[in-house]
Amino acid sequence: MAIRFPGITNAKNILRRSNSFTKKAASSFVDVPKGHLAIYVGESQKKRFVVPVSFLNHSSFQELLGKAEEEFGFDHPMGGLTIPCSEDIFIHLTSRLHELL
Repeated sequence: MAIRFPGITNAKNILRRSNSFTKKAASSFVDVPKGHLAIYVGESQKKRFVVPVSFLNHSSFQELLGKAEEEFGFDHPMGGLTIPCSEDIFIHLTSRLHELL
């Protein structure tokens, strides 16, 4: 005599679906190396930059993060971290930070 647990079968199907979704999502983020993060920058048109995680510790970068929090809160329109400044300012800042590393 077998005991059936319909809830377990349903849970297995949900896990299979979520596992396949995770694999698809992971494959779209392959271009971000370990120790880096993708950031969207721009005022109207957003451009994607990949920067080292170590930048998060610098006060000038934290100021940009504060601006992002003021403008977007924690609901970023691009689905990732979005910083509302011009690309020129961001490139200038990141080039200075790269010199410090």
